[in-house]
Amino acid sequence: MVNMHSFSSRHIGSNLPEQQELLTTLGYNNLTTFIHDVIPHELLSQTKTTREIALSEQQALDKLNAMLEPNALFKNYVGLGYYDTITPAVIRRNVFENPGWYTAYTPYQAEISQGRLEGLLNYQQMITDLTGFDLANASLLDEATAAAEAMAMAQRINSTQGNKFFVHQAVFPQILSVMQTRARYLNIDLVVGDIHQFAAQEYFGVLLQNPDINGNQYDYTTHITTWKEHNPKLIVTIAADIMSLVLFKSPATQGADVAIGSSQRFGIPLGFGGPAAAYMATKDAYKRIMPGRIIGVSKDSKGKNALRMALQTREQHIRREKATSNICTSQVLLANMAGFYAIYHGAAGLKDIATHITYLANLLAYNLRNNGISLLNDTNATIFDTVSFIYHDNAQVLVEELSDNGYLIGQIDNQIYINVGESATLNEIEDLVHLISKQEQFAIISVDELLQSQSNYYRQDKILTHKTFNSYQTETKMMRYLKYLENKDISLVHSMIPLGSCTMKLNAAAELEPLSWAKMANIHPFTPQEHVSGYLSLINGLKKQLCAITGFADICMQPNSGAQGEYTGILAIRRYQENIGQAQRNICLIPKSAHGTNPATAHMMGLEVVVVNCDENGNVDVEDLKLKAEQHQANLCCIMITYPSTHGVFEASIKQICQIVHENGGQVYMDGANLNALVGLVKPAELGADVSHINLHKTFAIPHGGGGPGMGPIGVAQHLIEFLPKHPIFDAGNYDTQRSAVSAAQFGSASILAISWMYITMMGEAGLEQATMNAILNANYIAHKLQEIGYS
Repeated sequence: MVNMHSFSSRHIGSNLPEQQELLTTLGYNNLTTFIHDVIPHELLSQTKTTREIALSEQQALDKLNAMLEPNALFKNYVGLGYYDTITPAVIRRNVFENPGWYTAYTPYQAEISQGRLEGLLNYQQMITDLTGFDLANASLLDEATAAAEAMAMAQRINSTQGNKFFVHQAVFPQILSVMQTRARYLNIDLVVGDIHQFAAQEYFGVLLQNPDINGNQYDYTTHITTWKEHNPKLIVTIAADIMSLVLFKSPATQGADVAIGSSQRFGIPLGFGGPAAAYMATKDAYKRIMPGRIIGVSKDSKGKNALRMALQTREQHIRREKATSNICTSQVLLANMAGFYAIYHGAAGLKDIATHITYLANLLAYNLRNNGISLLNDTNATIFDTVSFIYHDNAQVLVEELSDNGYLIGQIDNQIYINVGESATLNEIEDLVHLISKQEQFAIISVDELLQSQSNYYRQDKILTHKTFNSYQTETKMMRYLKYLENKDISLVHSMIPLGSCTMKLNAAAELEPLSWAKMANIHPFTPQEHVSGYLSLINGLKKQLCAITGFADICMQPNSGAQGEYTGILAIRRYQENIGQAQRNICLIPKSAHGTNPATAHMMGLEVVVVNCDENGNVDVEDLKLKAEQHQANLCCIMITYPSTHGVFEASIKQICQIVHENGGQVYMDGANLNALVGLVKPAELGADVSHINLHKTFAIPHGGGGPGMGPIGVAQHLIEFLPKHPIFDAGNYDTQRSAVSAAQFGSASILAISWMYITMMGEAGLEQATMNAILNANYIAHKLQEIGYS
């Protein structure tokens, strides 16, 4: 008996009489018989999934709240790429918590997306203003991924100058780790060293962090000028703190070619690592080489200005393995929020915030030095927001003492980092000085006197002069502007969105509610593990659920998107094959009907794509597959196959396909884009897949956010577990470069994992299976009706 007041009945939508009407139209009496006719019997799983009884919305919320209770809340002074910030209430209430914004789909249909496209155009304008470049993209996944993309972009721009790329040793560890992962399979020789010893003529590109990990804010103008005198083609990338750019010279002014960074500190909650939007900006000459979406202005049929995604000829669905990147959409909701933060504060408000941060940071540095603490901050640089020092006695003792007093600071080995954020206060700075130096002295110096030495670093150009950034500095005006943009778009608050490239689900309010809880939103990703046991319980609980649903032995939560999940899956395969002495395997079989990210990902992993033929319905030509698998047997790495297929068909030959690949020495990567048609009925691991990514933003109810965020965790078979990525800070005791990272944070966009846990928990095992069967029923009914009116 179905409880029509249960969450699953509200989620699924159609009631029993409506389902029966659809079944009758298709010639069936019951749903079970219909499903057994649609899915080949030998593919149906004989094992249970989560074995969970569905909880009500309130029960699930109570359970999650109790689970998160052990998470400790501190005053955050960690930094290291993730910063204390304040989300303006007008943005939190009207965007972050508003289904009109978070349930919209990627803006492929420009005519129903003008609101969020305008928001993204504002974001791009903000980034170009701050970086000084001609154009910016509409966001990337995170800062570390953006750095890796910038390195690959530099190689494409400067393709004739060898394969050596230089990274300043004072870069954040997570950025270096992701760059090391990417460099390995692009055949880039990544050299890490002191930027002051950099021999420019030997490299095609270089990446600098500014301010660097030690808190040093440099003006690199003279350095870059000298480097380019020796190597005019050198591509210089600066990873710049977005708030520092409010005050200090832009990367373009300093002579750089590319700027990347995170926009998280523009009002985006920490969320144990994400989600947040990374930015990338560059010169107009490189616009067709830059990865990610770009929003442009054109004219509609009536001659009015209209916004749309521009320059798509760079992208996967057209260029496939020759695309600039495998990135599709990324972090649209968070990019829009960051842009709205700048609009709400305006240039003057942002300058006040940046000045507040740098004043308190410099005051902290001044007093620590006066009290005998020797800082690592270079006296030939200036300080924006971070002070650092070696604590020779026992750094861990200091960290624990400060945490006992409510402060969380950064620590790597015996080095201490203290980062000042937006909500920091003078009283807290004084308290920190006393606790660290064990002295009572504390001097207060005026802003002008303390920051006088910074004047040579300041930018001389104006920022955010566009009318949009000077019109909405009251809450009423901002609220009305946000509603004006929202009303231009179609989201799930208006109707279903029948775009076949992504599963669209109800994004229940109960699933989204926890994201605003302090113990979800205000947790730094590098918080010591003993203080985040609540988050770890949530993540491990979701892992257990996903393992039960897919049949895999383990789940890796690090990938920040489906495309990044693809990349991580192939990475695990390649690392495994290298470990067993089969590094020569470099052939990737991909069906002709596959999504464009598959060949783009294969190329990024150093694989050669061999296309397998398909019939007119998109089914793999098994004989062609067998021929090509045998032809490339000695070097076959894997097959990348979507199941059900991109054409929406359950291929009866899927187990045979997997067997052919395995018999010829390859591994099976299964694209999980269509997992929504399998949950509770078919397990990818039982079909023969070795690895599969899981789009939590498709199958497990994370909203699309107008084009992100998303999550693409991967499930792996037992033999691949030891080749999954680790994190250089969170997994410091169990990390080496052979298991380098794919994302900046250890669990990707960790906060939104609560959405999928809530969905699975409220649906229960029976509800998940019922949802899948109804989705298949709905799709077949629509196909039947279309056939009746002449569509085949």
